[in-house]
Parts: sequence; C-alpha cells; structure tokens
Amino acid sequence: MQTSCDYSTKVHVSFRETVLIWVKIGFLSFGGPAAQIALMHRMIVDEKKWIDEDRFLHALNYCMLLPGPEAQQLATYIGWLLHGVKGGFVAGLFFVLPGAMAILLLSCLYVFVGHLEITEGIFFGLKAAVLAIVSQALIQISARTLKGVFKPVLAILGFLALFIFDISFPIVILAAGMIGYIFAIVVKRGTNHDGIPTGEELNAQTISNAHRAALVCLLLWGLTVFGLLGFLGYENVFTQIAVFFSKMAMVTFGGAYAALAYVAQTTVQDFKWLTAEEMIEILALAETTPGPLILVTQFVGFLAAYRKSGLEPSMLAGAFGGFLTTWVTFLPSFLWIFAGAPYIEKLRRNLPLSGAFEAIRAAVVGVIANLALWFAIHVLFAKQYRITNSLVNMTLSELSSVHWTLLLLTIFAFFGIFVLRLKILYLLAICAFLGVILR
Repeated sequence: MQTSCDYSTKVHVSFRETVLIWVKIGFLSFGGPAAQIALMHRMIVDEKKWIDEDRFLHALNYCMLLPGPEAQQLATYIGWLLHGVKGGFVAGLFFVLPGAMAILLLSCLYVFVGHLEITEGIFFGLKAAVLAIVSQALIQISARTLKGVFKPVLAILGFLALFIFDISFPIVILAAGMIGYIFAIVVKRGTNHDGIPTGEELNAQTISNAHRAALVCLLLWGLTVFGLLGFLGYENVFTQIAVFFSKMAMVTFGGAYAALAYVAQTTVQDFKWLTAEEMIEILALAETTPGPLILVTQFVGFLAAYRKSGLEPSMLAGAFGGFLTTWVTFLPSFLWIFAGAPYIEKLRRNLPLSGAFEAIRAAVVGVIANLALWFAIHVLFAKQYRITNSLVNMTLSELSSVHWTLLLLTIFAFFGIFVLRLKILYLLAICAFLGVILR
C-alpha cells in the first residue's frame, strides 16, 4: 500500500528524518498555537524546505476552519503531505505526547501536594497571571478576527447569549454558523472566492489511504463512546468524560480559549468535577507545558475520574480518565484531516460554508470574553450570586467581597504582559514567586 504523497517523492524527505523533527517540535512547542505554528514554519519551511510557503499557508487556512487545536492539526496535515497516513499519525502524535506526559505528571503532583502552604501560594500568584493571559488572547484574537461591522455584532451577541442568558455553547456556535451561512448567500452572492493553488495534485491511492484512515478514526471514536455507554451507562464518570469531551471536540471552533470557556463552565457548574479556582490553577499549569493548550482538558479528566470514579481516590482511575479525555479530544482532529484534506480546495471555494466559519470565529471572540469575565468573577471575589428569571440566568460577584491582594497582583500581571511585554513563562514564574511571598 502506498503511503507517500506525490509531493514527498519530489522533495525526497526520509521518514526517519521527519520523525526526529516532529519529536523535536513536540518538546519545544511552548507558548500557544501562534508560537507553535511559527516554530513549525521555521523548521519545516525555512530550514528544511520540505514544503514551500504557499503549501504551508494553504494547509494552515484549512486547519483554522476546523474545531480543535489548529497547531496539532497543521502538524498532522504536513506529516500527511510528506509521508501519507503514517506521516500524519506520527506528526500529530508526537506533537501531543510530550505535553500529555507532562500533564499526567503534574496531575499526580497536584493531588499529592496541591494543599501545601507553598503550593497554595504558587497557585495564588498563577491565578492573577491567567487573568492577564486570557485577556491578552482576547485582544489578539479580536484584532485578527473582528473586521467590518457584521463580525463585532456577532461577537457581542455571542457574549450576551452566554453571560446573560446562559445559552449552551454548542447552540451559540451553531446559530452563528447558520447566520454566517445565510449572510454569505444573501449579501455576498456572486463574489469570486478562488482558493490558493494546491500545487502538486495528490494521486488516487493517497486519497484512498486518507479516507480509510479517517474511517478507522471514526470507528475507534464511535466504539469508545458507545462502548462506554453500553457497558457502564451514562451516569458513570468515564462515560460522561467520553461523551462530553467528544461533543467539545466537534464544536470548539476558534482555538483553545474558546474550548476552555465551554469546558470550564460545564465541568464546574454542571458536572461539579472541580471548582472554578481549580480550573484556573490547572490552566496556569498547562501554560507551562509543551503541546496544545487544550491538553488542559486531560487535567480535568484526571481530576474527574480521580474523585468521581466510585472508588477510593485512585491514581489509576485518574490516569485512565486523563488518557480517555485526550483520546476523545484529539482523535477527531486526525479524522478531520484525513477526511477533509484531499478536498481542501473544494471546501475553501464554497462561499456560504466559508461565511459560516467566519461567523463562528467572530462569535468565538464573545465566547472568550465570557471566559475572561467568568474567571474574574470567581477569582477576584469571594462571593457570587445568580440572577434567574424567565429570560435571564447570569452570575455576578458581590463587590464587597473583592480580594484586594489578588486584585493588586492581577494589576501587576496586566502591567507585565501589556506594558513590559513579558513572555508567558516569565510572567507565570514572577507571579508564582510573588504569590508565595504574599500568602
């Protein structure tokens, strides 16, 4: 069976060499998707020259249309371009594995030493840093996404739907997509929408192999979810983990922070697997590890299984919950690439579909704004209350319960990231140190 694309035979890339590069990228992929994509560009395009600029940007544009971690999907796509299905699997796996192992180690340490005085001081400082980091992401994504009048309106509507009316995240995303689809048909009808040239065409065997791989991913995903439903029932925590994070993998357009808005509110408020403070602490820890930021969900799955498996608190149950979370979160990413990459041009030339994705990315800005405000309400204030009636269902903070020390530390974190322009790892380290002193 042929496993290499026509493109790889023209540049003569050895499989062994690509494996070593993907391992290196996996261990160096700190700093979020922008830094990770820049790292891949430098190593794959600038240094190795395995693919050219147009091919790289073409793949990136497709990955940015998908739900899930775009940097990991881009690695999978490039790996597939170079060595077919096996290249895609190797690239995608090694992009995730170093971070996944680091998160597993941190999860175990968290349940062992999370309540020591010095550890609490570290987390105290990290909370302030996370508020600044999420706010920076909100501003950067807004500047890149909210062009014109239509998109800012969608962002505002998305924020109001989540914060004031407590409408479900998937409903907000689907509604935005439908609005964008209709808007593209009605307003932009007849607009030319040519894609970027693909360069070398893929042969039929390569496309067939990709489709078979997509089918395998779909079967593994379905067997995992429906197998747990059949054997354990929905009330079991492992089944709930598989169902919830599978749903998340299908609707989380717009990157990790959009996904975290959905994960944080659902796992804290609905499932009660962890507290809002713990969610912020583990997000801070995830910022210090390589790999996609969405690996923070592995931490959530670990704690859920550790606490709710029906057994005594068990590291083995926690490890399985973390693995299960990562499995159902990233398996769909391979499915989207292997199923869709052969038809990337046809997808990008579909004007209504592109309009739907653009609208979803605009609504995601409102989702991230809701996440930032939700974090602030639960971090900076000791007490919250809900306003609930036939229309409104929102959480507000009691202003008199403000934590002044943490507020001052948060102001410093904002100053550090926006004025001093500190790198994220430096900001986390400084805030952790100050948190220990202040506690």
